Amino acid sequence: EVHLVESGGGSVQAGGSLNLTCTASGVTFDISPMGWFRQAPGSECELVSTINEDGFTDYADFAKGRFTISQDNGKTRLYLQMNSLRPEDTATYYCAGDAPRLAYGKNCRLLRAYWGQGTQVTVSS
Repeated sequence: EVHLVESGGGSVQAGGSLNLTCTASGVTFDISPMGWFRQAPGSECELVSTINEDGFTDYADFAKGRFTISQDNGKTRLYLQMNSLRPEDTATYYCAGDAPRLAYGKNCRLLRAYWGQGTQVTVSS
């Protein structure tokens, strides 16, 4: 059974940085693409960034130039380096395996994918 666990969330001031980690276990097949999604209370699920099996990355407009997705060679860890954080980045961040191409809805984890439990990121002004 695929199990994803996020870590690295926390509270920072605007302009600060956080590095999220997603650790995968129980993976016996390729669950690429993997990605990061986020959801703020009362808001729609948002796709933040994805990385496919070839290492090709994609970012939401709000993440470009500030966030960097990466993966270890064994594909057991997925990272999201977030710099220049803004209060509007406040959300629960989820790691996804076999990540969906689109994000929508009031609950990311209802989209078909492998999901972690999420890690909270809070950015204060």
